[in-house]
Amino acid sequence: MIERQQTNYLLNLLEHFPVVSIIGPRQVGKTTLVKLIQTKLQKESIYLDLQKDSDSDRLENAERFLKSQLDRCVIIDEIQLKPKLFSLIRALVDEYRIPARFIILGSASPMLLKNSAESLAGRVASVELAPFTLPEVTKNGISLDDHWFYGGYPEPLLKPKSFFTSTWLTEYIETFVYRDLTILGFDVAPKTLSRLLSMLATTQGGILNMSDFGRSIGVSHNTVKRYLDLLEGGFITSRLEPYYTNIGKRLIKAPKIYIRDSGILHKLLRINSHYDLLGHMILGHSWEGYVIEQIRRVTGKEWEFYFYRTHSGAEADLVLISPNGKKTCIEIKYSSSPKVSKGFHETIKDLAPDFKYIIIPEGEQYVKDEDIIVCSMYEFLEKELDRIQA
Repeated sequence: MIERQQTNYLLNLLEHFPVVSIIGPRQVGKTTLVKLIQTKLQKESIYLDLQKDSDSDRLENAERFLKSQLDRCVIIDEIQLKPKLFSLIRALVDEYRIPARFIILGSASPMLLKNSAESLAGRVASVELAPFTLPEVTKNGISLDDHWFYGGYPEPLLKPKSFFTSTWLTEYIETFVYRDLTILGFDVAPKTLSRLLSMLATTQGGILNMSDFGRSIGVSHNTVKRYLDLLEGGFITSRLEPYYTNIGKRLIKAPKIYIRDSGILHKLLRINSHYDLLGHMILGHSWEGYVIEQIRRVTGKEWEFYFYRTHSGAEADLVLISPNGKKTCIEIKYSSSPKVSKGFHETIKDLAPDFKYIIIPEGEQYVKDEDIIVCSMYEFLEKELDRIQA
């Protein structure tokens, strides 16, 4: 079992909040984590999986059943299947408010369950459980190359046999497109959504232009916007917003968009091995998206993520704002001996960051001109993030 970095944080939240929500993609390990949490709770608990008819039937008269469990922590898995439970849980918590009354697990983000999730405002603490991070798997002997190529989902990563992995990722993508959104009540055209997803993969890390996407797949700007919201709410994609600053320069103001998990990205692009990836035109953008996603997974909600680009050529792949307000500019290079681009030098002049980094896959850390630190991905996640927020 690979220990998740959120375990102690979740236990701390359960000492203070009546409801703790664990959200994240399907098959990411939420159930495994909550069953570990069960063994560490200071009170009895009961686990209900709404995908099982027997557990779902217990909640036919949900109010009566849940009122009978006052002294237990009630764990409800796949709560998005019964969204009406949110308002009931709110009422029950207001009647009897104690810590660790409910743990709810869901495979859809609050964005997709907006009306239901708002019922618990002020009563719930939410944690997103993402696929495995690089530090989590490195401690268990998994290499950076495997983690980057296969992605962080437990099944394809821990059983990296080409046929199994390829089939698992294909089924995962198709299940989301053809089943999950329908279960949540969204009206989508699966083939159109699938085409959009494939197009997003080919433009990994590119500037988002909804009109261009719409023309390419034959749908309106509004349809593209709705589908992108669904993909983001399903933890498939993420947007990186531009960093705005009043410096009298023309700035790129549209976001970048990424497929979040590198394994899913590579599957969508039909890249069958790490060797094939090294010769593919997407290599640099794949590495860039992987690095940004790993930093997102390791940091908390209080961190802010942007990119910076001007029409005159100044550019930073990532502008990271820590909870203490420190600004970090990052260039991401798939190289063991990277050169600092002219655009990154211009960005440093424009933004005057507190820290400057070039992140590479592996290698010894060293300092280039203008105090730019070149360091490996692992060193940045394990050591440099602590230095930034110290």
